[in-house]
Amino acid sequence: MMPKGAFVAGFAGLFLMGCDPAERMDAGGPPPEYGTVETRLLDDDLVQFIVTVEDPRSPADLTAFADCAAAQYALVRGYNFARHLRTNLREKGSMWVADAVYTISPALPQGLRTLDAEVIVAACQENGIPTV
Repeated sequence: MMPKGAFVAGFAGLFLMGCDPAERMDAGGPPPEYGTVETRLLDDDLVQFIVTVEDPRSPADLTAFADCAAAQYALVRGYNFARHLRTNLREKGSMWVADAVYTISPALPQGLRTLDAEVIVAACQENGIPTV
């Protein structure tokens, strides 16, 4: 059985590919309350981020927060890029949780959802999204 919100996450992801966090934010409504980031190193270049957001305006708020965490993590580890592999979303009342996995690399990786870490972190800071 598919968890509640999983279809929405997958469907939303199709429209969010290639956008930076600022482009994904909805213009309406108050900004969400960004919660925690849990980081798990799965392999040398494979990282899982579990992020929480209270009262997101859309699934894009969670995706943007995960991208911001991944970009900052890449920079801290001395890498310039991250590539999004997958994100699963679930709701817990007004709290949403995103479980996202990225690869990090010093050179631009192949793939559709690549992130230039410096550009993403700057956009996150500009838009008030924590990079943790």
